[in-house]
Amino acid sequence: MKQTTIKRIRKFTEDRDWDQFHTPANLAKSIAIESAELLECFQWSDSEYDLDHVKEELADVMVYCRNLLDKLGLDEDEIVNAKMAKNEAKYPVAKARGNASKYDKF
Repeated sequence: MKQTTIKRIRKFTEDRDWDQFHTPANLAKSIAIESAELLECFQWSDSEYDLDHVKEELADVMVYCRNLLDKLGLDEDEIVNAKMAKNEAKYPVAKARGNASKYDKF
């Protein structure tokens, strides 16, 4: 996420004095709620959906994720790369390529 976007998200929260409500638990709940709203976009069809609505719900998820990162003092690149390293170890290309099975089912 670009720094200008991160600053805009932070300013939005700060201007409204909403940080007081942004506990890690509340933010995690909000991410789950917004994720469910994103999933709702695909409730009745995997191929017919309103892309503008999808973008709005996806943005909501991303904003809450950014807020949770800030609240916990985490760096998104650091935690994503750490998780990718674990995923790469669990899902080696030789076993996982073209295979949708979970790593313990190879």
